[in-house]
Amino acid sequence: MMDQPAGETRILDGKKLSNLLLDEIRDAVQKRAHKGLKTPHLAAILVGENGASLSYVQSKIRMCEKTGIRSTLMHLDENTSETELLQHIQTMNSDADIDGFIVQLPLPAHLDPDKMIPAIDPDKDVDGFHPINLGRMQLGLPTFLSATPAGVMLLLERYAIETAGKHCVILGRSNIVGTPLAILLSRNTEPGNCTVTLCHSKTKNIKEICRTADILIAALGRPHFVTADMVKAGAVIIDVGITRVPANNAKGYVVQGDVDFEQAAPIASAITPVPGGVGPMTVVSLLLNTLQATEKKDNQ
Repeated sequence: MMDQPAGETRILDGKKLSNLLLDEIRDAVQKRAHKGLKTPHLAAILVGENGASLSYVQSKIRMCEKTGIRSTLMHLDENTSETELLQHIQTMNSDADIDGFIVQLPLPAHLDPDKMIPAIDPDKDVDGFHPINLGRMQLGLPTFLSATPAGVMLLLERYAIETAGKHCVILGRSNIVGTPLAILLSRNTEPGNCTVTLCHSKTKNIKEICRTADILIAALGRPHFVTADMVKAGAVIIDVGITRVPANNAKGYVVQGDVDFEQAAPIASAITPVPGGVGPMTVVSLLLNTLQATEKKDNQ
């Protein structure tokens, strides 16, 4: 359980928690080595020069280095064809040394992720996006959970956020974040047992619905969408959004979440910052899935 001062808005510090989890992963990897077991190996396919994607993949590589997990990056040209990318996916599927791999999204416009993701071996799909893994998640069967929802659940668990009987409002119904979280938080688990309302672009009276939320999760990709008048006093706010907004600074941008932090934080009982909240937890969850994939192969 993560400690926080009483009587203040709790900052759900994903960076701090991720460092603790990285230590746990490193210990598990070292124990495997002492037993003569295989070192986990995570690979990534990156197509093109998307700056945000490149930064994200590099952060995964750095975290792998901290834990002793091996990492491989296949960086392909922007003009890589669908046939070529599918061939690279099959190469990773058949490489016994690679325990898990991801195809970094978004892909260039000419590449259809709905063709690429199902081509990944479900046993190596550590992003948890394959239809088989999504189906197993929905049924409550053992599987790889999508990294961002898994990271959110870890935050709630490790910070001992009470969820049972709470009303959770989720903004955004994507198959990557919103819909899986709605399923996970409504389950008879801990964390879980929430009454979940899933809002989207066609939802009416979103502000009024948000104000009823004990737990408010924003996953829209719309900077500062959630303002103070949408937050119930004492609510727990999880900000999944991360958008690069142009700015007059050295980088040329600032990173903003879906929640106006300065407005919402004084009203909330707990809140994640952006950056440093859900983002680091997403990467750690990917590494945990890779460790799980390696352990699964031990008995095969």
